[in-house]
Amino acid sequence: MNLSTRDRRALVLLGAGLVTVAVLRFGVYRDSTAGVVESSDSIPLAEKRLTRLRQAEVSGPAKQALLTRLSAELAQREKDVIQAPTAQQAQAHLLETIRRVGKSEGVDVRGGEFPELRPLGDNYGEAAVSVNFECRIEELVNFLAALTREPELVATDEIRVSTANAKDKTVNVRLTLAGVVPRNLVPVKKGLALF
Repeated sequence: MNLSTRDRRALVLLGAGLVTVAVLRFGVYRDSTAGVVESSDSIPLAEKRLTRLRQAEVSGPAKQALLTRLSAELAQREKDVIQAPTAQQAQAHLLETIRRVGKSEGVDVRGGEFPELRPLGDNYGEAAVSVNFECRIEELVNFLAALTREPELVATDEIRVSTANAKDKTVNVRLTLAGVVPRNLVPVKKGLALF
């Protein structure tokens, strides 16, 4: 039988491939049967491990219940945070609150300045609004007391009082009221402003 050069070359490559597979199979990747390994653990160690596993199994639902309870408490506390889609809307809500409370206490609140929101801790921000008004001192006290009854987390950030009219016993007041907002409303400073 006459083999062409092409057939001879194919047979040589087939033989080399079979030899390579055989060397890899039986030499490099041979099956090594693992014998039975004697346990080095003693019975007391196994009992301790079993106790730890049982405690972990029992504490799993307890941890989940704790997480659920803490999440409910956080939601209860955060209901007082001013919820607004934008920083400007949060500040407008603060201004509306000041004007509504002022109107109920007989104080005519004028103007409104809106400083930039600033961070308050790691998870919240602080929105502030500054207003001016003239009133008598008892109206100011009643106004500040009424602000503390508001459901939102608002507080007086700054207050300046000066004499307005000694005859009518009125004072000029510049009040800055701050409220807690979600952190995502606070603008992020980039670049050299961080230093």
